[in-house]
Amino acid sequence: MGEPSELMESDVFQAYATYATVVLLKMLLMGPLTGYFRVTRKAFSNPEDARAHVGKGEENKKYLKTDPDVERVRRCHQNDLENIVPFIGIGLLYAMTGPDLSSALLHFRTFAVSRIFHSIAYLLPLPQPGRGGSWLIGMGVTISMAYRVLKTGMYL
Repeated sequence: MGEPSELMESDVFQAYATYATVVLLKMLLMGPLTGYFRVTRKAFSNPEDARAHVGKGEENKKYLKTDPDVERVRRCHQNDLENIVPFIGIGLLYAMTGPDLSSALLHFRTFAVSRIFHSIAYLLPLPQPGRGGSWLIGMGVTISMAYRVLKTGMYL
């Protein structure tokens, strides 16, 4: 294995890489969780999936349906896509602005915890405002980092 790049030697970038990986893995696991719910609820969106899990014949058409539990997992996954992807891009730019390690860790940890809690609150489900509050906190973190990026390097 080669030497780590100069960027990887930065504590802020290492923190970013760690927490970005945590939230990306969390998001990645939502796909298999959706599949699990589809199979256990026998709620498929494609005929070939229904055939693979319940057999051939006219009877498998009844398994081409929506299920509230499957849809809940899908909405949670969609929310991850809408929030984690911007965090990845803005977080990288933020890390490149040279923030203090303590400020960077506060941003990265807060975002990661808010997204993990958001998923727990969505999937159980927990009463509001738990899920909404965790979404708002994560969004606030991303906006805070974006503000720092714009303040540090605005070329208008």
